Amino acid sequence: MWVKYYLAERNQYGEFHRLVGELRLNNGEDFREYFRVSRCQFDEILHRVGPRIKRINTRLRRCISPAERLAICLRHLATGDSYHSLSYRFRVGWSTVSLIVPEVAKAIWEELVNVYMPVPKESDWHEIAEQFLVNRDFPNCIGAIDGKHVRIVAPPNSGSLFFNYKGTFSIVLLAVVDANLCFRIIDVGAYGRGSDGGTLRESAFGRALQEGILGVPPDAIIPGAEDLGPLPHTFVGDEAFPLRRHLMRPYPGRNLCRRRRMFNYRMSRARMVVEQAFGVLAARFRIYHRVMWQHPHNVEVCVKATCVLHNLLRRDAPTRPYRPRENRAPNPPPSVVLPSVIRQGANNSTAEAVRVREAYTTYFSSEAGGVHRHDPVS
Repeated sequence: MWVKYYLAERNQYGEFHRLVGELRLNNGEDFREYFRVSRCQFDEILHRVGPRIKRINTRLRRCISPAERLAICLRHLATGDSYHSLSYRFRVGWSTVSLIVPEVAKAIWEELVNVYMPVPKESDWHEIAEQFLVNRDFPNCIGAIDGKHVRIVAPPNSGSLFFNYKGTFSIVLLAVVDANLCFRIIDVGAYGRGSDGGTLRESAFGRALQEGILGVPPDAIIPGAEDLGPLPHTFVGDEAFPLRRHLMRPYPGRNLCRRRRMFNYRMSRARMVVEQAFGVLAARFRIYHRVMWQHPHNVEVCVKATCVLHNLLRRDAPTRPYRPRENRAPNPPPSVVLPSVIRQGANNSTAEAVRVREAYTTYFSSEAGGVHRHDPVS
């Protein structure tokens, strides 16, 4: 008798509606902990993606509501639980879950990307450069770039395409991050066997940067260093990336002079924002703590969804500056379009790129380019 009553109750209200109803009655922390978004953010996402994931009831069965579909996808991204585990939790078939997750993740990306991760315009690049100058003491910096390996189960007959230097199988998330830890440009899906420099070379962003069609603004004079002349706006990366006029990398080696060690230290302060962004992303969406066993295309869709959701959560949260500067004027920055271009050439550094890095080294070693704190480089 109780089985019949339970099934009738489930058909009328659904397990999902009972769960979310209980979570909404609390102070909101339980809801945020369960779905990684607040109640208001959940409703906003549902409002945007609901029409795309809505289904129609039939005479044979009632469709799964858009809210329940969104909840299944968010719970998968938040925990990395398998489809079978989600099917038991939400009382739907695991094959249904396997269709819902990539479909909803794709809808989240396509509906939110233009709002929370638009292609930066010139005013946006200027704002990014001001953030890096004020918070990270690096002038004319328009983003930190790095790659993250997302672990997957090797697809059948893929050979060593996805096998990376860490001894696991992965696809690569290449990201450009601003000083507020928001993703500005991402490229997902490169084979794990490639290096960060190779991934950049094959990406649309890297090709546009190499061809000079990224819309980077003109060179600007750094306040207090007029004698160095106008210096280009640059991205910052680690040793895996090539040295370019608009892409700075640290000096290699250990036995460096003080000037070069100072440049590496200041560059590390600016570049660490991308590592912090990856850390926050993985801590919030635990799917990155597990090996993803979906098809690489579905993994790519899920990664894109987590990145745009990360931006939504970062921009709704109060921002706390890394370290405000009061005695230095902010510096203006860049603009962007990402069309397809030809393949990039070799990674050999040009004389112009070397000159630009030396100019920044000179500036950071000067009184005007110093930071107002204990200097760790001796």
